[in-house]
Amino acid sequence: MIASVIFDNNLLDPRLQTGWGFAAWLEYGERTILFDTGGNGSVLLRNMAALALEPQTVDMVVLSHNHGDHTGGLSAVLAANPKLTVCVPQAFPAGFKRQVRATGATLVEVGNPVQLLPGLHSTGQMGTGPVEQALVARTEQGLVVVTGCAHPGVDRMVARAKQVGRGDVFLVVGGFHLGGASPGRIQQILSEFRHLGVRQVAPCHCTGDRAREIFSRSYGKDFLASGVGWHLPDLQESTRFSA
Repeated sequence: MIASVIFDNNLLDPRLQTGWGFAAWLEYGERTILFDTGGNGSVLLRNMAALALEPQTVDMVVLSHNHGDHTGGLSAVLAANPKLTVCVPQAFPAGFKRQVRATGATLVEVGNPVQLLPGLHSTGQMGTGPVEQALVARTEQGLVVVTGCAHPGVDRMVARAKQVGRGDVFLVVGGFHLGGASPGRIQQILSEFRHLGVRQVAPCHCTGDRAREIFSRSYGKDFLASGVGWHLPDLQESTRFSA
């Protein structure tokens, strides 16, 4: 598995542009998955071009939730590659789903936790405002959990991911939705992460500077500074399930 953050409001690679939102590029087995599409299609495609990533090679787009900073780049991706599969929570508006189908893309609606590809799962729909899903990828090092904004609670989403993936959590990357959270709430999340056995964290997007600093102090070398241009070295995928 290879993963890169290609749209975010935090900058790591000066070749790239920032924007409010999140998108991650994943290569899992023989498939390429785009998780969320950021808030601006032109910025997304420029960042992809700077990283020599071609939208025509994307097999599947997985959208975490129906907010524009995560879905705004979808039309640009579909214009470049209308034959891909788009996976959305069932709670997405009917009009949004009609527009996706009208492009020629295949729409998959996710309700309960589901395997999208061998070794790659969705947590299924979680929360109510908004409904959201996260990705769970099995690797030899453990589960990699990718969150868009984690509105239902990043601790709850990671707990679900651990249940769905049936393994230990190696890494959580993405938005943790803690920008306005109190220090007490952030410490509560940290405690739950430790209880869940999360080994590494790479928070970005809507996590907030204070939360990122607290996570950095707590996790030390296992805190990975994340933002647009962040890259996860290749991890060996695993389709095996523990008992």
